[in-house]
Amino acid sequence: MEYKDYYKIMALSREASQDEVKRAYRKLARKYHPDVSKETDAEAKFKELGEAYEVLKDPEKRAAYNELGTNWKSGQDFKPPPNWDEGFEFKGGGFTGGDAGDYSDFFEQLFGRAEFQSTHAGERHGAHPRGQDSHAKIHIDLEDSYHGATRTISLSTPEMTAQGQVQVKHRSLNVKIPKGIKPGQHIKLAGQGNPSMGNGLAGDLFLEIALNTHPLYRVAESDVYLDLPVTPWEAALGAKIIVPTPEGSVDLKIPANSKQGSKLRLTGRGLPTKIPGDFYIILQIVLPPADTEQAKAVYQHMQKTLDFNPRQSMGGLIP
Repeated sequence: MEYKDYYKIMALSREASQDEVKRAYRKLARKYHPDVSKETDAEAKFKELGEAYEVLKDPEKRAAYNELGTNWKSGQDFKPPPNWDEGFEFKGGGFTGGDAGDYSDFFEQLFGRAEFQSTHAGERHGAHPRGQDSHAKIHIDLEDSYHGATRTISLSTPEMTAQGQVQVKHRSLNVKIPKGIKPGQHIKLAGQGNPSMGNGLAGDLFLEIALNTHPLYRVAESDVYLDLPVTPWEAALGAKIIVPTPEGSVDLKIPANSKQGSKLRLTGRGLPTKIPGDFYIILQIVLPPADTEQAKAVYQHMQKTLDFNPRQSMGGLIP
């Protein structure tokens, strides 16, 4: 995936005001509009310009984009830094123009396709409009979902200065993480969204949950997976070994003649959701290195005494 330098596309400095962004777009849109432009690559330029404007005209998207830093060059191979967008508050409303399908992979990797619908309290609170809801993503540890926790989170809210510049305001909140919450679910904090323009209630803040990368486990829906290294003799002969889980170690029986990738299940030991997930152990057979004369002798003995050809099932395809 290639990095897109939206400031370069719009011929702007990173310090440009929002008014300058608008003026640059109007000027370049006239130049590259496919209906009037004589440029050979007008359509592609116009599409690229629209994407850049979609980001830079929106203070929230622009502030998040700026977090990627200034060390990237247009066209450079790009992968978003881990948790790069954590704690950024976005108002409801989603895309503000164009067809989502017109955006590049770079745009969708950063901002996705999801559209949060704003709630305006004029519909629910009479004459005093309610503030907009806001949304942010936070990362928690897997153990927080297993046991529940209270965490202090930092949020970054883009704001416009009187000079039309985008600045980021920071705040901290104590958040209760409920036991059994899954990635993609939301925690609602009533009244912690955007303030009302009048005397109405503030909007709500919705925190989307993501999980920090764990050194041992990975999660799919409510199920948890562990890749477990085992020796060839443990897989071949069977064994009883101690296995770590987020809820503590358990004694696991490995059946004899287990194969690489065999899946063992501990029912109900996944995420403690309303319907608890399962915990899966995936066997990974690890061969000892033949790095000593003794180890080589063992392998040579196996070669001579075991009638074993792992390619036999391939028939005549292998000589």
